[in-house]
Amino acid sequence: MKTLRIISGLLFVLFVFATCNDKEIDDQDPEIDLTITDAFPTNCDTLYFGEPFTLNMLFTDNVELGSFSIDIHNNFDHHSHSTEVTECNLGDVKEPVNPYLSIEEYDIPEGLDAYQTSQEIIIPDGNSKGKFDEGDYHFLIRLVDKTGWEVQKGLSIKILRK
Repeated sequence: MKTLRIISGLLFVLFVFATCNDKEIDDQDPEIDLTITDAFPTNCDTLYFGEPFTLNMLFTDNVELGSFSIDIHNNFDHHSHSTEVTECNLGDVKEPVNPYLSIEEYDIPEGLDAYQTSQEIIIPDGNSKGKFDEGDYHFLIRLVDKTGWEVQKGLSIKILRK
């Protein structure tokens, strides 16, 4: 009888430990959805120096989102980061004189597994060296979930003056 109690007690303790470990394991990358209505920018879009635009994308994750970043840099040499199927019309290859460069990181409110951006962004017309170069640029979006899984979208865009 005493052995039965000991075995029952051990099984109960084992059961408690097993059921307390039911946390969902995050083993999936988050997703960047550019198919939503009014998604912007998308591949081959044009942005304009000095004019605001609204970043509009849907971010989702199976557990919880973390943060996202935007990297805008020149593509005057026609290198590729594109994750999109559509080919864009590129200008001539050229040497940068005063290319625009921006890398910004944004936090996503805690506890969310879906978040639609509505971040207003203005690309300045120039800096202390003068006006920024017009032409082909890359717009990279990196999305990281709370546990560190990351996904990236690489868009080809143009940045011009009106």
